[in-house]
Amino acid sequence: TVRTVLVPSSSTKEIAMKIAVIVTSSATLGSPDKPTGFWWEELAAPYFVFKEAGADVVIASISGGVPPGDSSSLKDSFRTAAVDRFLRDAEAMKALITSVPVGDLALEEFDAVFCAGGHGTCVDFDNPKLTAFLDAMGQKGAVVAAVCHGPTALVCSKGLIEGKKVTGFSNAEEEAVGLASAVPYLLEDKMKEVGGIFSAGDPWTSHVVRDGTIVTGQNPQSSEATALEVVQALKG
Repeated sequence: TVRTVLVPSSSTKEIAMKIAVIVTSSATLGSPDKPTGFWWEELAAPYFVFKEAGADVVIASISGGVPPGDSSSLKDSFRTAAVDRFLRDAEAMKALITSVPVGDLALEEFDAVFCAGGHGTCVDFDNPKLTAFLDAMGQKGAVVAAVCHGPTALVCSKGLIEGKKVTGFSNAEEEAVGLASAVPYLLEDKMKEVGGIFSAGDPWTSHVVRDGTIVTGQNPQSSEATALEVVQALKG
């Protein structure tokens, strides 16, 4: 099913579950290097959706430690209320700057995984430890979710999205931000190539797709709605 509207906040209450939120550890993209990192909104909004739903949230990154945030995502309208709230929240910031290396995540502890975006994912989400974790999560029936460039991790998996309805950062959006030639591949094309049934909304509008336990969102504007759909999937 395709969801393009927010689920009422009352429906996000009381899930006693544990969710891993994964961010990139790469601060640069391409040659010459372009500054990048994770996109703040795509971490902040889901983090608070999950916390308010009662979930235990663990922030992880490819290398662990302090992940690089994309400074562009702190500018102007990109700096959302959720981002400001995260930056002021001591617990959230501690979880971020002490992020767990993805290779240290214990599979049996988690009910869902959420891969946040940012162009840094194009560099390091093709990571064997992350791929193994996502494959194992999928195999045990956990919820596997990603937003914007986060689905870069899903296309590296062993058939995780094959035959599944999905979305991600669209070709039109990549062209619009001027990075189509900098990324290793266009995510929309790659998701189709590995067997995903891809759909996209208009650029910069919320578009979320759930197919069973696979939940994907198109862009930063989809961050909160994607997280809300994860909560619904966890509630069955």
